[in-house]
Amino acid sequence: MQVREIMTPDVEVVHPDATLKEAAEKMSRLDIGPLPVCDGERLVGMLTDRDITVRVTAQGCDPNTTKVREAMTSEVVYCFDDQNVQTAAQMMEMRQIRRVPVLNRDKRLVGIVSLGDLSVETQDQHLAGKTLEGISEPGKPNR
Repeated sequence: MQVREIMTPDVEVVHPDATLKEAAEKMSRLDIGPLPVCDGERLVGMLTDRDITVRVTAQGCDPNTTKVREAMTSEVVYCFDDQNVQTAAQMMEMRQIRRVPVLNRDKRLVGIVSLGDLSVETQDQHLAGKTLEGISEPGKPNR
């Protein structure tokens, strides 16, 4: 089974020059935690509600003027829509992430795949359970 068969298409995105207030309002309206950051059709980062809290609010920055690009994670883990679902699951497990943006081979954002998609859409409870176990493992400090 390929990732395109289980992903959520038509993903909402935010521009890197949007303010964090605008991004947070979009997250609230859509009831989501992560937002892909796109400059045109190009994926340039990911922004999560945690990024806003830890990287911006905790440091006293103003969400009305602070731009998404200042809080986003620019090194994005992604998969391709024609990759095998098991490959996406291994990526989630190894990187301990629950959602992965999906690109086509032209590197345009075409969807997002989540741990829930792995569980519900594949109906492979072993795959979903193994992935969740890897994601949930406590992180090890770099030494």
